[in-house]
Amino acid sequence: MKEGLPGYRGIALKVLSDAGVRVEDMVRIRRGSEVYEGILFQRSQYDDDEHIVIKLKNGYNVGIRVTPNLVVERLGEGAKAAFTPPQPPKMNPSLPKVSILSTGGTIASRVDYRTGAVTPAFSARDLYSIIPELSDIALIETQEIFSIFSEDMGPEHWKTLAKVIAHHIEAGAKGIVVAHGTDTMGYTAAALSFALQNLPVPVILVGAQRSSDRPSSDAALNLLSAVKAATDLPIAEVLVAMHADPSDETVLLHRGVKVRKCHTSRRDAFKSINAHPMAAIKDGEVKILTEEYRRRQGGQILELKPDFDERAGLLKFHPGFNPDIIEYLVDKGYRGIILEGTGLGHVSKRCHPSLKRASSEGVFLGMTSQCLWGRVNMNVYYTGRDLQAIGIVPLEDMLPETALVKLMWALAQAKEPEALKRLMLTNIAGEISSKTSFRWGAP
Repeated sequence: MKEGLPGYRGIALKVLSDAGVRVEDMVRIRRGSEVYEGILFQRSQYDDDEHIVIKLKNGYNVGIRVTPNLVVERLGEGAKAAFTPPQPPKMNPSLPKVSILSTGGTIASRVDYRTGAVTPAFSARDLYSIIPELSDIALIETQEIFSIFSEDMGPEHWKTLAKVIAHHIEAGAKGIVVAHGTDTMGYTAAALSFALQNLPVPVILVGAQRSSDRPSSDAALNLLSAVKAATDLPIAEVLVAMHADPSDETVLLHRGVKVRKCHTSRRDAFKSINAHPMAAIKDGEVKILTEEYRRRQGGQILELKPDFDERAGLLKFHPGFNPDIIEYLVDKGYRGIILEGTGLGHVSKRCHPSLKRASSEGVFLGMTSQCLWGRVNMNVYYTGRDLQAIGIVPLEDMLPETALVKLMWALAQAKEPEALKRLMLTNIAGEISSKTSFRWGAP
């Protein structure tokens, strides 16, 4: 890849280099009787090397195949391609103050012509400026914490984010909105649910399945609904706000420890698991869907417990599972393992010796189910009883991801095995349901 011609290689790169042109130059391309004029665009580094891409004067992009009779001529310097967000609207100081914190992800992304995919681009301020309707809902304060995709989020980011949220709450925010990538938003929601206890205001995580610069983006409705929830919702918990269905009508609020991304691309990808959604927002109106929630009240003092210990693993059992993986984690000094077992909470007898060793060395072993809906019950079959005798702790209806995050958090709070076990079995943020609902699947 040559400087000034990002994404171009091979024969296309040679033709452009010989013509002395650079990306964003105005060019004329002749190929026999065909003549094209426009601004030279960069290409994705993963595309072929036989095409040149220009933006025509009518606004359309066109790819032109390189042939032996193709001639490229530089006409001059073209307009630089850049995103310039409009100025934010005037703020109304009489409205409740809401902090929008940006971490990156699709909701804060635009197309990256280097790869042809989307890349983190917009700050929280950018989001506010391109959705001026926010100014009618709240007095917005923005801060960009990270600009990364959610697969790069980890415990250290959770810790930083929890501390920043606590700072904004202490500074008088009536609600917090966190713009986050969807792929690991459930993990972060769970982490904040444990790190931020006795919340006086709601903390709403919000994402988008389609980037903000796409006509079909769900970013605007999700963000507007999240801010509306942050101001009006009587619930003081960590929640996730995403589309209820593919249409642009309703956004659901899911409890942060009970939500999972269940589809790779649909706008209604997030579902509450073993729980009902907490609230819905339609046409700007908030509707509470359950009576089981922590209420927003004055005078509550936030308890910040932001530390996590990464020495925790999540293992999904499957036929042919190699118990050496358990041995490896023990050898590496892991202090806890969450097992994603089959059905009611089972793994093969082949794993028993390795699990016995882990238990004897003080490693916490928790059992969840890969079925997602329902809860583990290790008393039904003798195999489950055998696993409990080894020291494996059934974790009720906790989601595997939530159990992993809770274990990371609990390891940083409790040092003794019995104290750790008590903490894992304590219902802190609604992660354990008192009973199993007869409803399952999409709400």
